[in-house]
Amino acid sequence: MLNRPLRIGTRGSPMALAQTGMVRDRIVAANPGLETELVVVTTVADKILDRPLSEIGGKGLFTKELEQALYANEVDVAVHSMKDVETWLPEGLVIACILERDDPRDAFLSPHAETLLALPEGARVGTSSLRRAAQVLMHRPDLKVVPLRGNANTRMRKLEAGECDATLLALAGLQRLNLQDIARSVLPVETMLPAVAQGALGIECRAGDSEVRALLAPIACATTTTAISAERALLAELDGSCRTPIAALARIDGDRLRLDGLLFLPDGSRHWAASGEGPIADAERIGREAGAALKAQAGETYTARLQ
Repeated sequence: MLNRPLRIGTRGSPMALAQTGMVRDRIVAANPGLETELVVVTTVADKILDRPLSEIGGKGLFTKELEQALYANEVDVAVHSMKDVETWLPEGLVIACILERDDPRDAFLSPHAETLLALPEGARVGTSSLRRAAQVLMHRPDLKVVPLRGNANTRMRKLEAGECDATLLALAGLQRLNLQDIARSVLPVETMLPAVAQGALGIECRAGDSEVRALLAPIACATTTTAISAERALLAELDGSCRTPIAALARIDGDRLRLDGLLFLPDGSRHWAASGEGPIADAERIGREAGAALKAQAGETYTARLQ
């Protein structure tokens, strides 16, 4: 047990604070008597809200300043949405704990239709996610995708103001804000395969901080950790980033894991699919092989379009 408060780093958005509050409560429940302190860190992604992440440096902009705070010993841990965590971590830092995953699916919000497929022709779907945009256009090439950034509350306000006709948000995020009832529907994974690690929260710390890692161990979920390791191995094989439309979801049944992955051209005009299945002990291998299969299918068509 630490002889001082555990300093928990977090972004300052309503979503991040809600998530970090959940994590703090679980840490304290597992370590009675532990004191905690929330340290709010502003990231570049919180400051630049008028451009897609793919144009300003990718999803690492959600985590960079928190990782700098870890290096500077200003915080002991940092709480992340795992879908925002870079494919490769900075040296000396680890994701020491991944909590049990919440629902990984995307929610559909619109005043005009119950589902994505029911939107009127030419409707505007607001999203800055290349993955969501590619799948929207894959199913409905008649729709228009328009950029839409900001936290969940901001995006909902922009939808209400008529800046777009529909938008998509992670269902898990809405649930953490107790806003799940505003969703018109939840998109099946057959229509909208989630982002890698969507719905999972991870806790990052310094690799050598054994005392902190011991505090986190009781709240880690082995099943979720295994699933996320398969998805992130697929991502790594594709050199995936926020500039790359990639979707993947691993599901575990007993001691077996099945992984489904999709790779897209940004305009949704082409996509490639791969899946893998095997023992949970082979999760990373299954992910790497699925990623390699996607890369082989796409070949030069994919790499040329991204350059």
